[in-house]
Amino acid sequence: METAAKVFFFSPRFAVAGASTDPSKFGYKILAWYHQHSLPVTPMNPKSPEISFPSQTYRTVASPSALPSPSQTSLSIVTPPKATLHILKEAKAVDIPAVWLQPGTYDDEVLEYARNNFKAFVGGDGGNGSEGWCVLVDGEDALSAAGVSWTVQKL
Repeated sequence: METAAKVFFFSPRFAVAGASTDPSKFGYKILAWYHQHSLPVTPMNPKSPEISFPSQTYRTVASPSALPSPSQTSLSIVTPPKATLHILKEAKAVDIPAVWLQPGTYDDEVLEYARNNFKAFVGGDGGNGSEGWCVLVDGEDALSAAGVSWTVQKL
């Protein structure tokens, strides 16, 4: 899985499916992590046209097919398993190369689909957290392993 996490961060672009406008939700926290690490990120939220942080506002897209360059975008997912499977199928259809399934976003069917349909997928047991691979916990190690330079940016 470490290799998959490294491949995930080789992408020049990132997106967060399930990005939220609510600071208490993980969809907001994951999007904020990408922002704070100065990574080019697009939030996916079909119900909100934008998500704002104190330092920047991001326009959202509704789905993987609405991303500007899906074949160059790694996708973090923060949705319930049923929604995750639907998002994965659309992500595959538009050639997204790598996905990161946050804890709570998958079941066995979702993990199997991700394993069989993407160049790289991160998810399931492992990582440094108690609930599995998480960008908030494992992201900086994966960035370093991928040789990605980043700077801290204010939220």
